[in-house]
Amino acid sequence: MTQIYEKNLWGDNQSAFFSGVGSHDSEIVKPYLEAVILFLQSFNEPLSVCDLGCGDFNVGKELVKHTKKYWAIDIVQELIDYNKEKFKEDKLEFMCLDISIDNLPKADCIILRQVLQHLSNNEILCILNKLKDYKYLILTEHLPSGEFTANKDIISGQGIRLKKQSGVKLTSAPFNLKVKEEKELLTFTLKDGKSRIITSLFEIY
Repeated sequence: MTQIYEKNLWGDNQSAFFSGVGSHDSEIVKPYLEAVILFLQSFNEPLSVCDLGCGDFNVGKELVKHTKKYWAIDIVQELIDYNKEKFKEDKLEFMCLDISIDNLPKADCIILRQVLQHLSNNEILCILNKLKDYKYLILTEHLPSGEFTANKDIISGQGIRLKKQSGVKLTSAPFNLKVKEEKELLTFTLKDGKSRIITSLFEIY
């Protein structure tokens, strides 16, 4: 993941770190924020949130004020150091962790926005084993439009499963995530019509 930022593999930008168009295109980001903020505001007491794969924090920075505590986590140390200097709030804490291996902070809600799509099935399984400690999961994945075969395995890295006409679906094999409730918060269809970005809310057992 470090090479992605060093070589600007997700697009060139004036910033030292850039997490790609999906984190900066207002057509994608604005409705996402509206949907997630509406969920966060639906509670009498604010939720604590653990943002796994926070990237350049262009999206997460808009969510912090709607939470009790916000942990923003990424695997790239230089990115975390950069974010710590750029974004400072009392309830915000940045951490450099490998989310498939390291222990995660205790929170009410996990946010995974277009992260799992870059990971192998084995790494995803390692992450899912930790989700039993959380009540809610807000998951965003880039999926093919129409029918597709879920969860074809890939090597972790820059690419995703679209080239295999596949995408991550946590309630299907080999993941078989058991949930109390699943609700689609948002669907954004890309202009070519071949794929879509779907944000789902899961209430976890």
